[in-house]
Amino acid sequence: MTAAICDPGRVRARTAVRIACAAPDRELLLVEWLNALIYEMATRGMIFGRFDVIIDDHQLQAIAWGEALDRERHRPAAEAKGATYTALEVGRRDDGRWTAACVVDV
Repeated sequence: MTAAICDPGRVRARTAVRIACAAPDRELLLVEWLNALIYEMATRGMIFGRFDVIIDDHQLQAIAWGEALDRERHRPAAEAKGATYTALEVGRRDDGRWTAACVVDV
């Protein structure tokens, strides 16, 4: 999601923010997670570029690192408004890696 807003390489990991959310299944947990990030970005005026995430059952605990949004340096192309259920998918590939997708309104 950060890459849709700006170049993640421009985001410095200066401030850590703890985020927790829960949902009854993996797909809804993805939407909750993204919306929690969007909320933190909007209320703190921040952009995040580094994440440590632990998922246990349908509980997510994370630390997101970022910094105050600097419009000149970050050059945001969009502002994320909310994660939707459109094209919502979370699954494991044949090679064991996880993939996750959904549409985010900007």
